[in-house]
Amino acid sequence: MLDSAKQLIDRLSSLGPLVVAFSGGVDSTVVAAAAVRAGTPQTTGASQFSSEVGGVIKPDFPGHCIAVTARSPSLASWQAELATRVAAEIPIEHRFVDTNELGRDAYRSNPTDRCYYCKETLYEYLRPIAVQRSAVIVSGTNADDLGDHRPGIQAGRDAGVQTPLADLGFGKSEVRRIAESFGLSNADLPASPCLSSRIEYHVEVTPERLGRIDAAEAWLRSHGLGDLRVRLHAGELARIEVPAADLARVVDLQLNESLSQHFQSLGFRNVTLDLAGLRSGSMNEGLVQLSGVSR
Repeated sequence: MLDSAKQLIDRLSSLGPLVVAFSGGVDSTVVAAAAVRAGTPQTTGASQFSSEVGGVIKPDFPGHCIAVTARSPSLASWQAELATRVAAEIPIEHRFVDTNELGRDAYRSNPTDRCYYCKETLYEYLRPIAVQRSAVIVSGTNADDLGDHRPGIQAGRDAGVQTPLADLGFGKSEVRRIAESFGLSNADLPASPCLSSRIEYHVEVTPERLGRIDAAEAWLRSHGLGDLRVRLHAGELARIEVPAADLARVVDLQLNESLSQHFQSLGFRNVTLDLAGLRSGSMNEGLVQLSGVSR
C-alpha cells in the first residue's frame, strides 16, 4: 500500500464515523474509498463487502461511513450517474439529497463568492445526517485547491468540515496515485466543477441556463470530446473551452455538424471557441485573491 494511502486511512480512522461529501470525482472518491478501509479489516478484493442472500450477491456496507451527493440543477446529468456507479464500485452506502441553493438570492445572483453559498447549503443538508450518525463530515478538498479562488472551502471551515487530503498536503497528482492504488475506475477522470461555475459572475444562475449548458456539453461529448467546458457569458454567449489539441475537432463540428446552429437551438445567441484552450477555473482569472470571503 502506498504510504500516502496509509496516512489517509489512518487520518480518517482517527475521526470516527464519517459522512463524505461525495461528487463522484476522483478527490471525494479517494476519501470515500479510504473511509471504507479506515473502518474495515483489510483483505484483498471487494468481495469482503458482499454476501449472498437468496442466491443474490448484495453489498454489506460498512456502517461507519456514508457518501452523500447533492442533487440540484447545477449537477450535470452524467455526474449523477457517475456518482451512483462509483459508489457501488467502492462499495459504500450512498444517497442523494436534493438541495435548494437556487432558492437563495445570494447564490442565484452569482456573486464572486457564489460557491460559498452553494457549499453552505450542502453542509446544512449534510449536518442532520451527521448528527443522526454521530459522524464527522469530510470533503475531497485537496492541497492544490487551496491556491485557487475557492470560497466553498471557507464554507466548509465555517461548518467544521474536515479536509483530510488538504490537511495531509496531498495535491491532485498524489490523489490520482492513491486512486490508482485503490483500483478506482475514475482515477484519471478530469475535474468537472458544477454547472454554475460555467456562468459568468453576476449573470443570474437559473435552471434554464444550467440545463442549456448541460445539454450543450452532452452534445459535444456525444461527438467524441471529453474534457471540456461550455461557459455562458452575458448576452447568452457560449464560449467553448477544450484542450488545445482538440480545437480543430470543434472547428470540424462547426463545418460538418452545424455546431453553432445546434447551440442556438438550445438558446445561445452566439457561440465562440476559446483559442487559449481549456483552463480550469478560467472564470476566476483576474479575481483578487482574498484570505477570507466577503459576504
